[in-house]
Amino acid sequence: MKSERKLDCLIVYMYLKAKSTQLLLIFGLLITACQAQSTNKFTVIAYYFGGPETVDSIAVEKLTHVIFSFCHLKGNTLQVDDSRDATTLSNLVALKKRNPALKVLLSLGGWGGCASCSDVFSTVEGREAFAQSVLALNKFFKSDGIDLDWEYPTIQGYPGHKYMAADKQNFTELVRTLRTTLGNDYEISFAAGGFQKFLDESVSWKDVMPVVDRVNLMTYDLVNGNSTMTGHHTALYSSPGQQESTDNAVKHLIKIGIPANKLVIGAAFYGRMWENVPAEHNGLYQPGKFKMGISYKKIKTEISKERGFVPYWDDVAKAPYQYNAAEKLFLTYDNRRSMELKTKYVADNHLNGIMFWEITNDAYTDGLLDAIHDVKKKYKSK
Repeated sequence: MKSERKLDCLIVYMYLKAKSTQLLLIFGLLITACQAQSTNKFTVIAYYFGGPETVDSIAVEKLTHVIFSFCHLKGNTLQVDDSRDATTLSNLVALKKRNPALKVLLSLGGWGGCASCSDVFSTVEGREAFAQSVLALNKFFKSDGIDLDWEYPTIQGYPGHKYMAADKQNFTELVRTLRTTLGNDYEISFAAGGFQKFLDESVSWKDVMPVVDRVNLMTYDLVNGNSTMTGHHTALYSSPGQQESTDNAVKHLIKIGIPANKLVIGAAFYGRMWENVPAEHNGLYQPGKFKMGISYKKIKTEISKERGFVPYWDDVAKAPYQYNAAEKLFLTYDNRRSMELKTKYVADNHLNGIMFWEITNDAYTDGLLDAIHDVKKKYKSK
């Protein structure tokens, strides 16, 4: 960060002092170098929810980060659940042989995985014990930091999990304790709900963001399994039928002063399907009952016109969907087109990067990670 600030200052200085064509030329070259540097730092982050047997199939050369999902609390400390998970994590770290720049992070929690977080992180002792355990695990596995996936501080998340108003300040104190304990040798990030209630109420953004490396915005499940209406679960832009979107979350955070270069947007390597959906508007924004989630690789192989599904594109939300009129099924998902647009959005808006849940759901060939990588390469070549 210090070197980036020095470069920014140098560029400004050169601009103000430019008195000749030669200096103006140098100024232009410095801007070009700075832009190239920014593109090269474009993070591509994969959450990994698989076992040890599929680790080697990850196209790790196309990633900057892999987040092992998940570790959990045992008492006040972070624990790897069992020997199988320990093997998985060790195998992920071993991927650095193929990509030496790769960062492998531990992740706490996940949906349904943070039942005691509100209580544990409500005390100084709990936060300090947790931070020390995070440091110990990272040293043991030779991993690179922690991603906090507490769903959610302050507001209701997983049914039955405790939440309280004090979670907001306690979350701030948690990341401060982690930074003090881990120093600058390890990364700290957190997964944040991409929906408006989380953005407004869950965390103290201006206190938390200077301490962490980035926030991973879960800009998927924006229409979730509890919804009785269909919609785009991972829309890029807001539309008259749906305010929740990636762009809505990004603009909200930038408006309140959060730096764009700490924002990571989320993409979905899976779809969500509703049943008993009327045919109006091809099933979009209609009543229905959530049926199931489905991986992108199954969408490619099992969702087809032969089975009665017709693909559509919402050019306002920049999101695909499909409708099966015979079976009254509605599907919302990301495809290569929406993934390319999201990746371009990251580069155009100088964001930190893109992440996705989760890598084992991708197609084996011509998948969504390939779409991200192809767009990233184009920006690098400019």
